Amino acid sequence: MIDGRAVGLMGANCYLYACMESKKAVLIDPGADGKMIHRWVTDKGLHIDYILLTHGHVDHIGAVDELRTLLGDVQVGIHPGDAEMLTDGRKNLSSYFGPGIVLKSADFLLEDGQEISVGKERLKVLHTPGHSPGGVCLWSSEGLFSGDTLFAGSIGRTDFPGGSMELLIRGIKEKLFTLPDNTRVLPGHGEETSIGEEKRDNPYLT
Repeated sequence: MIDGRAVGLMGANCYLYACMESKKAVLIDPGADGKMIHRWVTDKGLHIDYILLTHGHVDHIGAVDELRTLLGDVQVGIHPGDAEMLTDGRKNLSSYFGPGIVLKSADFLLEDGQEISVGKERLKVLHTPGHSPGGVCLWSSEGLFSGDTLFAGSIGRTDFPGGSMELLIRGIKEKLFTLPDNTRVLPGHGEETSIGEEKRDNPYLT
């Protein structure tokens, strides 16, 4: 089961991915509105084992520590390329908008090709740097959580520190565009799309 909600002033998409048989689930990119996210999880009767972060920018990590408190026994994972963003307001860009957000370190680090169990379901980590050094996508049997790597009709910005247009496009073409055309793409902002649609119509990639 996949469910998603836009959170915070920047409208970042936070997703729930759950095995409904076991009621185990992961939260992906809880960027803001921690209490609302907690109610959302509780109302569905789910147990969150992991909070997984597609990258370390503030609009995708802002509610992590609040949810650590609200959810209790939960582990937070991020790719090592972005791990320092959790503990550095300048690197996660929050210092540019105010006093800065500093969070606890991750509980574990995500690796390219790693598979994470969610009850009887699985998520595979695909390292796709370019928007940030440690950007990842998370591939499941139900769809691809693409973070700020790939959007409907667009791609992630590469003008932030550590960004690279060359790496971003290479990762999309070599890792994401090898997935089946009917793969759902659930991006970090905006509307859902598919791999086939982006192969055909995305102006940055055609």
